[in-house]
Amino acid sequence: MYKEGFFRAFGHNHLIAAKVVSGRVEFDAKKVENSSVSLKVLAASLSVVDPGESEKDRKDVQATMAGEKVLDVAKYPQITFTSTGVLAIKPKAEGWELTLSGRLNLHGVEKAVSFPLRLRKEGEGLRAQGEVSLLQTDHGITPVKVAGGTVKVKDRVKISFDILASKPKK
Repeated sequence: MYKEGFFRAFGHNHLIAAKVVSGRVEFDAKKVENSSVSLKVLAASLSVVDPGESEKDRKDVQATMAGEKVLDVAKYPQITFTSTGVLAIKPKAEGWELTLSGRLNLHGVEKAVSFPLRLRKEGEGLRAQGEVSLLQTDHGITPVKVAGGTVKVKDRVKISFDILASKPKK
């Protein structure tokens, strides 16, 4: 499985790309509710893209994001998601709309999450698109304050994703 698209996170719409994503999908097109997914993101692979920002600003945001104040990638090297249920399945001409529930482990804190997902077959693979919002404080992360506290990063972050799962090569 690999990732296409970007994570939008950490305050004023920084654009973050996940470079190393792996996982497993068990998909049953006849009984979609029996399907499951697990994902693992290497936290150190999250990269600040931020078009229009200077290289220095991107490096500063990257260092803060990966450092002890936010993700602390040395202490928490992986971000994981494991599904626990597939609900509210609506067949569509191009695939399915559904709600995916699961457990997100971020910054060493595991929490239940649930979010809408658009799913469709694409060639030999399966494409999933959606977004989920979460609070950094729910995962033990204190939102960053800069400029003496006059600029604060929002607690709520939005993660948008576009993932293409493909069959393993034999």
